[in-house]
Amino acid sequence: MAEKHSHLNGAYYGPAVPPVRSYHRDGHGSGCGCCCLLSFLIKLIVTARPGKQTGSVGFGLDQVGFHVTDASLTQFNLTPDNNLHDNLALNITVRNPNKKIGIYYDRIEANTYYEDQRFATQQLTPFYQGHKNTSYLNPSFQGQKLVLLGADRVSEYNQEKNSGIYSIDVKLNLRVRF
Repeated sequence: MAEKHSHLNGAYYGPAVPPVRSYHRDGHGSGCGCCCLLSFLIKLIVTARPGKQTGSVGFGLDQVGFHVTDASLTQFNLTPDNNLHDNLALNITVRNPNKKIGIYYDRIEANTYYEDQRFATQQLTPFYQGHKNTSYLNPSFQGQKLVLLGADRVSEYNQEKNSGIYSIDVKLNLRVRF
C-alpha cells in the first residue's frame, strides 16, 4: 500500500481513497451535465402509411422526446449482387420539455440499418434547442450500399418486399451539452 499512496508514508489504514474526478465547464470533461455522447435507436416499420414511432432519452432531467412523424420509403431494392438501393426520408420532432434547460446538439449523426448492417449515414446540422421547445430533423438517405446478407436474410427480405413492410432501424448518435 505504501507504493500506491506514497504521500501517506504507509501510515494510512482506512478504506481506499477514491480517485479524484475532474469536471470541465468547456464541454470536454466527463459528466453528463457538460456533454454526452448518446445513441438513440428508432425502430421503423415503413409501410405506405407509416405510423408514429416514438422514443425518449432522459439526461437526469425531464425526458427529451424523439418522434418520427413521417417516413417515406420510395426505393428499397436488393440486387442479386447484394447491393441495396434505397431512398428514405424521415421527419423527426425533438421536444425539450424542460422549463429552464436548453440543449446544444453539437453532433448529430443519423445511421440506417437493415438486418443489423448499416446502409446509410447522414450528418445533420448542429443546433441549439431552447427550453420548452420543439425542433425538427429531416434526415434523407439515398444511394446504394453493398450489404452481406445470408440466404436466410435474403429470404426474409423477399418476404418483407412481398408484404411491402420493411423493418429498418434508424440510430441517432448525439453529442449534447446542457
